[in-house]
Formats: sequence, structure tokens, C-alpha cells
Amino acid sequence: MFRRSMKMPAIGGLIAAALLLCVQTAAQGQDKSIVVASTTSTQDSGLFGYLLPIVKQRLGITVKVLAQGTGQALDTARRGDADVVFVHAKSAEMKFLAEGQGVKRYPVMYNDFVLIGPKGDPAGVKGNEIVPALKTLKAKAMPFISRGDRSGTNIAELALWKVAGIDIDHDKGRWYKAIGQGMGAALNMASASNAYVLSDRGTWLAFKNRGDLAILVEGDKRLFNQYGVMLVNPAKHPDVKQDLGQQFIDWLISPEGQRAIADYRINGQQLFYPNADDPNA
Repeated sequence: MFRRSMKMPAIGGLIAAALLLCVQTAAQGQDKSIVVASTTSTQDSGLFGYLLPIVKQRLGITVKVLAQGTGQALDTARRGDADVVFVHAKSAEMKFLAEGQGVKRYPVMYNDFVLIGPKGDPAGVKGNEIVPALKTLKAKAMPFISRGDRSGTNIAELALWKVAGIDIDHDKGRWYKAIGQGMGAALNMASASNAYVLSDRGTWLAFKNRGDLAILVEGDKRLFNQYGVMLVNPAKHPDVKQDLGQQFIDWLISPEGQRAIADYRINGQQLFYPNADDPNA
């Protein structure tokens, strides 16, 4: 009797531990969520609001988006605080890969940048060539809003000034304002001050507070805007949800995911063009 009374609590403890393990395992199995560090343009354009319910339905994965500038998104991934990065600055993406922070870069889609400004175009830059437009804005000291946040759009803008032969850090004056904020904030400030601003087309199409603004320069091949997606390297960051993150990436570049991206429209206008099958994108 004495031995039996000693063994029963031990057996009961083992059973309780086993049950707890089962509950924990089940809870882990149900946690099908990932964190995607992405750009403000994919969020502000409404693309994620459209895509993520489809991802949830098809894959059972809940995607939590950290909408930041591309530079910030890549830094978030470098800290291991995201499973996937979905951004639009190829040079910065390739640097991220070279550091061993990402596994592989996959092209997903593209659209373009557009130069926005007052409908009356006081600088007289309307057309399809961005370089002469920027030269004119600088020469006439027209008010220009820069995101100034190391985003993909900001990186593209700075590169365009350089192509135009303008050292914006040296040559900028009171006419040039870097606000350190996202695309929506930059467009709002441009609308409030009748200034010029470079925007991705997707965010512009979704933007409602346009005021007196309109697209003034578009169609230049220099305004091409490519997006890529990468799994954060689990060898560097063991908490990365490798399987779920790769499932999300695989869906984005699959025929179904590419069709879903192509189908997203605002007022009948397509915002993004899938090109996962382009090895040079």
C-alpha cells in the first residue's frame, strides 16, 4: 500500500506533463502567423488589404505587416524581427543578401514612379522626361517634398537627382524639404503646400487628399519601380518561421498569386504588374 501511494502521484505528474506538452504543441501548430517587413507603398496602396485575406484563405497563414521605408524594413529584418521582407530597392536588397541576411531574392511585381505637382505646373515640367524636370525644379527653386526616410522611393529620388547632375545634399535650399516620413505623409504635405513630390503610382492612385495635385511627369524608363521578396536567413535568426515564410513567398510568385496581384485595381486602374518570371527583374 505504501509503495502504491508513492507511485500514483508520480504517474499523475507524468500524465499532467504529457497533457501540457500536447496543449503546447497544439497551440504552436495553430500559430500560423508570420511578420512581413514591407514598404509603405504596398500598405498605403491597399495591396495588402486585398491580398492578405486571400493568403489567409488559401494558406491558413496570418500575415502581420510592418509597413516601413525599405531601409527601415531591411534593418528590421537584420534584427531578426521579421520573417520576410517585401521591398523595392534592388541595390539595397542585393546588399542585404550579400551580408547573408536573406536567403534568396525573388522578383514579384513592378509599377512606376511619377512626379506629382500642382495642376497648374508653375515650374513647367509636364512631360515624360524626369531628368530635365528635376533640373528645372532645382533651377527655379520650386518647393519639393522628399520622404527623406531611406525608403525605396527616397533611394530612387536621390539616384535621380544624381543622374540629373545635382548634388542634392550640397545644392538643396529652403525649397527642398526632407520630412523623414512615409509616402502618404509626403503627399499630404505636398497637397497642403502645392509642392512637387516623387511618388510610387500605387500610393498615388489610392491617395484621396489630392487637393490641386496631379501627375506631371510619367513614362520615363528611369521611373521603373521593381519589388522583390526575401526570406530572412534562419541560419542567422533561428526564430524565423522558415516554412511559413517560404509558403507565403511561393504563393506570391505562383500563377495564382501573380494573377491576384494583377487583379488588384482602383477605379479600374491596375496598380502593380506581376513579373516573377523575369530573371533580370
